[in-house]
Amino acid sequence: MTVLQCGRFSLALDRPRVMGILNITPDSFSDGGRFLVPDEAVRQAERLIGEGADILDVGGESTRPNAPYVSPQEEMDRVLPVLERLAEVGIPLSLDTRRTQVMRAALATGAVDLINDVSALEDEGAVALVSASPVAVCLMHKQGNPDTMQQQPHYTDVVEDVGAYLASRVSVCRNAGIASARLLGDPGFGFGKTLAHNLALLRALPRLAQQCGVPLLVGLSRKSMLGALTGETVPAERLGASVAAALESVRRGARIVRVHDVKATRQALTIWQALADNEQK
Repeated sequence: MTVLQCGRFSLALDRPRVMGILNITPDSFSDGGRFLVPDEAVRQAERLIGEGADILDVGGESTRPNAPYVSPQEEMDRVLPVLERLAEVGIPLSLDTRRTQVMRAALATGAVDLINDVSALEDEGAVALVSASPVAVCLMHKQGNPDTMQQQPHYTDVVEDVGAYLASRVSVCRNAGIASARLLGDPGFGFGKTLAHNLALLRALPRLAQQCGVPLLVGLSRKSMLGALTGETVPAERLGASVAAALESVRRGARIVRVHDVKATRQALTIWQALADNEQK
């Protein structure tokens, strides 16, 4: 059985796990502005836990395409008070950041169990900081930065390129003393990818997991690729597509799915797991 060593927690990955999204931002693509006030953020966190979240992912910077710049200080002002209030919620807390400065301040609170980094610890000092801590880390692939990443993304072979990048970042982390049991990979759906790229990566999840050698986390919830396929232009109205994408990700080997709609995803995964368990008897 695969176990993720995740700060204060050991999280068994023998069944799919649900990471609930808590965006403390004014401009996230789906729920920006809803949870900027700490009291509202804490209530949303409690709601997501009640709906069955296994992990909470707290972020203070939107990394959607064309997102405006947020200073490290502003990002810390958003996330640190909420992390401190959620420190004893009883499930792992993930910090969604790409900045070493923010990581360091958040780790000092003792409330963070996982760093979810769209830059795969490429910021200066990030690898050493995480290595010296007990937290897990999710290494994500992206091409470009939020302000440019959707401007004609190009790959020679998207699956090979993404897999090779994740494998290289895993190797960097292992060489720095971060155990494999603390590592996750994320193909980075929508981060410098066309619809065709995203679909190719979704089909290739088993190959990607084998190539990078660590469990995969997948985030497809409410994303524009789902709107491109369904014609639904409002992110919050992509519930059915998001649940279907989560199920397909799990069917193809993802161990963790990062979602806005925890309750619906948990219900769908419960049915999927019951069928999978029955087939093994």
